[in-house]
Amino acid sequence: MGCCKNARQPIRTVSLVFKREQLLYDIGNYAFVEGDVMPAKEEHERHQVMDVTQEGNIDLATRILNLAHSEVVETLYPYTKEPVVDEEVFDDELVEPEKYVIDMNVPQTYSRTSVKYLRWLIHEYLVYRVLYEWMCLTNLANPLSKKNWEEKIEDIKTKMKSAIRWRGKPLRISQHPF
Repeated sequence: MGCCKNARQPIRTVSLVFKREQLLYDIGNYAFVEGDVMPAKEEHERHQVMDVTQEGNIDLATRILNLAHSEVVETLYPYTKEPVVDEEVFDDELVEPEKYVIDMNVPQTYSRTSVKYLRWLIHEYLVYRVLYEWMCLTNLANPLSKKNWEEKIEDIKTKMKSAIRWRGKPLRISQHPF
């Protein structure tokens, strides 16, 4: 008795949780280093760069985190899609979640190591995304900073796409007759 090729493969549910406090801590650390290496003559710009997670700026950082979280969920669409709820309403009120959660439904054969790897990649993506936007706004004295964070984002996106590709199938090594 054979199995139908179109039968649905059993799925597993896994959640990736990113604590806002940890994300903001890393964002603040990177911004401090970025500002610290700026030339001393750029004191006002240095102050602006370093203050990304301070009162008055935290709302902007939070909105960027919220957007970056949505971008990641969309990137992982094959594993994160959710049905639309009838008459659901979304507004633009600022939300400050304690945790950013990504619930994934993956094939039973999906690699645990890939999920663990994605966890670190996504954390870095969220951090880098905020820093990129912040440097675009504040670090006009160093145009290379924007480019640096943009390159880091692109690198992380490439790694994330690679981690979600081909992880649902066992590796097969073909045999050669010679």
